[in-house]
Amino acid sequence: MPAYDRDAALEAAVRLFWSKGYHATSLKDLEAALNMRPGSIYAAFKSKQALFLAAMERYFEKMQAGFRAHMEGVDVPLAGLTSFLRAYAEDAPGARVHACLLLKTLLEATATDSEISGPARDYLNRMKAEFEAGFNAAKEAGDLPHTADAARLARRYQAALTALQIELQRGLSGAELTAFVDDLIEPFEQLAREDAS
Repeated sequence: MPAYDRDAALEAAVRLFWSKGYHATSLKDLEAALNMRPGSIYAAFKSKQALFLAAMERYFEKMQAGFRAHMEGVDVPLAGLTSFLRAYAEDAPGARVHACLLLKTLLEATATDSEISGPARDYLNRMKAEFEAGFNAAKEAGDLPHTADAARLARRYQAALTALQIELQRGLSGAELTAFVDDLIEPFEQLAREDAS
């Protein structure tokens, strides 16, 4: 058995890297956040980069699992997609802790950071594929017209989620947040209404 809690260490690393970014996070920061000595950190994760990649993978897996669990719990796929955005907004405190780690990584990465920017881009693409599957399910269920472009809708949906994350980070709340989420989901609901008419 390892002398550390890997899950707890990765969760702490996600929060730290989200807060400070990859480059600004020092070994001292990692020591304090993970409550581990430098030798233990390197023994467990090999390098700062390897730890960051493991933390980013953990973040993606939690986001993917959360979305899948939400969609499995609904009877109407399109309603599941729109209610996921509402639920994300309602979980604002948790959302603020982890918002946009993948996107922040892409924005921070330099031309020589392909080792971290490549996986971040891949995870974003994989989340888009999850959203696309949701829209394809909505088409199959008759919630959307069969001519609807699921890939295009998934990209728009991912952009909506990113916009929501940004506004949560800026502190949008209350009635303004509710209205903002309404505006984000309106195009998808409008498409469904047009198909029903």
